[in-house]
Amino acid sequence: MRITCEILTVQMQGDYGAVEGVVAECSRCGHETRSFGTGDRSRKRCMALMNEECPDDEDNFYVDAADGD
Repeated sequence: MRITCEILTVQMQGDYGAVEGVVAECSRCGHETRSFGTGDRSRKRCMALMNEECPDDEDNFYVDAADGD
């Protein structure tokens, strides 16, 4: 199933202080994943983590809601 995720840019605590990162939130269950950085690779990593960490143990395809259909 194709599930959209809302992506937010946030400040995260890194080894040497605050750094920018992204948080993805599943539109279906609200589960969140986080990645350091704000680029495309960080966003895609959040989507991959969402699939691995799904609390309902589902095998979905996650996409950024901002990308549209």
